[in-house]
Amino acid sequence: MNSCILMAEIIEAPQLRYTNDNLAIAEMLVQFPALRSDDPPETLKVVGWGNRAEEIHNDFKLGDRVVLEGRLKMETREMPQGYKEKRAELTVQRVHRLDGSASQTAPAPTAARSPAPSNLVSMESRRPEPPVERSQPSRPAAPPPPTPRPTAPSFNDSDDDMDDEIPF
Repeated sequence: MNSCILMAEIIEAPQLRYTNDNLAIAEMLVQFPALRSDDPPETLKVVGWGNRAEEIHNDFKLGDRVVLEGRLKMETREMPQGYKEKRAELTVQRVHRLDGSASQTAPAPTAARSPAPSNLVSMESRRPEPPVERSQPSRPAAPPPPTPRPTAPSFNDSDDDMDDEIPF
């Protein structure tokens, strides 16, 4: 299965367009650090389709730091100079803003992103209540089993037995 998770910064604002069948497509360019410190940052084209495309266009902007989940593929394009160029492209399935809010299947209402009023308790701060014990009908308790009594070893005072056994 081809699955990729990438943390990046949007360096080109999402652009929305539509196919002839009226299917939305959003494209944006993201940047992430290179593997070596002396190399320049890497860039990647990110594409979203359908509802996800409209969501990307409406909810994200230039400079946002995001975590992207999707499928990575290689695109070959014919360049005007006469050669073919291969570039990686990520078809995004989920986009998560690094500030903690996530965008998954549909745009979240604007009110959901505003801070909660101070008089409301967030779900993270609530502790689960302990389960309520239900009383069972009283039954006479069974007596505990008898405890076995330890028995003391018997010692024989004869000289023959003393050489053979050492009581520890």
